Amino acid sequence: MNPAPKNLFASPRYRPDVGGKHAAPFLPMSRAEMDALGWDSCDVILITGDAYIDHPSFGMALVGRLLEQQGFRVGIISQPDWHSAEDFRTLGRPNLYFGITAGNMDSMVNRYTADRKIRSEDAYTPDGDPNKRPDRAVVVYAQRAREAFPEVNVVIGSIEASLRRIAHYDYWSDKVKRSVLPDSKADMLLFGNAERAIVDLTHRLAAGEPIKSIRDLRGTAFMTPSNWLPSPEWSEIQSIKIDTPGKIEAHTNPYEMMPEKDAKCATGQVSGAGESTSNTAEADVVKQQAIRIMSREERQAMLRNKHNNTVIRLPSFEAVKDDPVMYAHASRVFHLEANPGNAKALSQAHGDRDVWINPPPLPLAMDEMDGVYDRAYARAPHPSYGKARIPAWEMIRFSINIMRGCFGGCTFCSITEHEGRIIQSRSEPSILREIEEIRDKTKGFTGTISDLGGPTANMYRLACKDKKIEESCRRLSCVYPGICSNLNTDHSKLISLYRKARAIPGVKKILISSGLRYDLAVRSPEYVKELVTHHVGGLLKIAPEHTESNTLSKMMKPGIGAYDEFKAMFHKYSKEAGKEQYLIPYFIAAHPGTTDEDMVNLALWLKKNDFKLDQVQTFMPTPMALATTMYHTRKNPLKKITADSEVVETARSGKIRKFHKALLRYHAPENYEIVKEGLLRMGRGDLIGSSERHLIPSRAPIVANLVNTGVVPVKRGVAPKLNTFGKNSANRLAAKVAPASTKSGLSYNPAKPKKAPAKSGRR
Repeated sequence: MNPAPKNLFASPRYRPDVGGKHAAPFLPMSRAEMDALGWDSCDVILITGDAYIDHPSFGMALVGRLLEQQGFRVGIISQPDWHSAEDFRTLGRPNLYFGITAGNMDSMVNRYTADRKIRSEDAYTPDGDPNKRPDRAVVVYAQRAREAFPEVNVVIGSIEASLRRIAHYDYWSDKVKRSVLPDSKADMLLFGNAERAIVDLTHRLAAGEPIKSIRDLRGTAFMTPSNWLPSPEWSEIQSIKIDTPGKIEAHTNPYEMMPEKDAKCATGQVSGAGESTSNTAEADVVKQQAIRIMSREERQAMLRNKHNNTVIRLPSFEAVKDDPVMYAHASRVFHLEANPGNAKALSQAHGDRDVWINPPPLPLAMDEMDGVYDRAYARAPHPSYGKARIPAWEMIRFSINIMRGCFGGCTFCSITEHEGRIIQSRSEPSILREIEEIRDKTKGFTGTISDLGGPTANMYRLACKDKKIEESCRRLSCVYPGICSNLNTDHSKLISLYRKARAIPGVKKILISSGLRYDLAVRSPEYVKELVTHHVGGLLKIAPEHTESNTLSKMMKPGIGAYDEFKAMFHKYSKEAGKEQYLIPYFIAAHPGTTDEDMVNLALWLKKNDFKLDQVQTFMPTPMALATTMYHTRKNPLKKITADSEVVETARSGKIRKFHKALLRYHAPENYEIVKEGLLRMGRGDLIGSSERHLIPSRAPIVANLVNTGVVPVKRGVAPKLNTFGKNSANRLAAKVAPASTKSGLSYNPAKPKKAPAKSGRR
């Protein structure tokens, strides 16, 4: 068991006149604002690819306000012009370091669709301007900051850096790229939920400790000389000894007799050299040593010390770049070392240097989570943006993040790699205070809280029943292939929170817009009834992602039977409440492991259930996700990797990916020819006709002909609207929207509905 970490707020404030009662209205973005605060310099300057919105759902505001509370002067440079170093000198030289992030989303996911087309809108930029950040922004910003002030420390972090901390497959270049560390030339990378690391790092730098000597912080990565170890007590294990990736040379049997000509007796003399073996034996009496019996506690302490002083060496960048089997093996080992309770350090050679990755950060306790979210946020965009519309702000300004992390382990999602599987929850009073803050301070509030959620709506305060079991567990998911018997699935605390939130004066409605884990929800019928009766605005979004077991097994998602069970409960409680409400399911096209037949079966299921999807999502391989490993290597890292292990068939060609995507919208006129051609290629002409059993008609709709002739234009490269699936958190937007590219715009078309479905919960 890991020793309890120092409380996040235990350190004395570095500058007594900064933070607390002396919190700035906004963190300064100009020298004029610094002058107004009486600052001649900043201790830390944060550089971000997003607009600066002083709200805890935006990473730089959260980090900046936390460091301010610790007594540090923090400035922000938002969306600098990266074509020169001039904008990076705006606030002068920071005393301690530049902290650099691409923003709440990976810059490549932010700028490009799953079809590698440039999006027309950037949700984190004033007026949605799509040209305010560069590709691979972390690398570009870090290099410019170094150019502006060569001697200043550079620290990189947030989701883009976090997901690129080791060698990784890059979908946009279709290559395996190096860790972001050597390319950015940063001194340190902070990954995951970095509050502990950034507070400790900043205080130690302020105390005069050189950044090159700070090598013991969890949640950090840095470059080292080849084969570097922190001390002589450390040892190294090759990853292939943990999870052998195929055939290797047989180890020598230590008990096998050596050839007689090479054999030596205990004296070191060759047998038959003239000395009496009996005399030798008498002379070589075995020395006796005292044996000390160790207590159980001593043995456990010794094993813990050995575990904590062991690093796993992953295959080098050069090895994984050229060998898909070794890449899949490295990915598998990396994910098995994700639990902060038992993870070892990792190292990976990049040429003549190593990337060293310390174990993941320890989760924040509830009072620490409260302290992070209870800072003096202005809860508004920086005044310099005037009346400009910032889409992401419009989306989250009336929503509240109640927890972080996800133990679902979906292979296409980046939450596990970034936030981890252990749920970190805020206290009920802290959440209720924030609702009151929104009511009293946020302009435009009309009484509706748009979300109380997180990466998943209903994992609030759920955890393993036993802390020791949690710290020793190496499962990739707590709910796949079934819900773990050690997982507490009691939703009573969440029900209590909902009821108290609804009772706050001035609050008319509390909606739940984050994605629901329905296989957990059905364990608590009381929760489903509470949710359906009071917190659904006509439409509820859930994510079965697929119907076919072959695909679902590669996603680590439950079977469609769990969806059917939840659907029955949803409609039962909607009817009891006298409400007409609808489920909006999300699906992914072209996910690794999905065959053409799988997608056709999904399309038939959609038709049978009379779902007509509007905008749909195609799988986007994001760095380090397990599904990305499947896409790149055609191997399944959920199982032992060998050269002849399971092959994961994956739609990689643009033609097949378009066919899979078109099947999700088989009814759309512009997709008719794509679907028809694909069905004929598969030999499934039996699905083309005019009866109910057919998927598409024999002849193209007239509208489709108009589209094809140019009479009805088809907009291409238009950015999908950001969904409300997990919309109130920076990491949810990054991790839930990013892996699948578009999770938005789904519509339900019930046969002859009595009335149109309500849309009060949609924007």
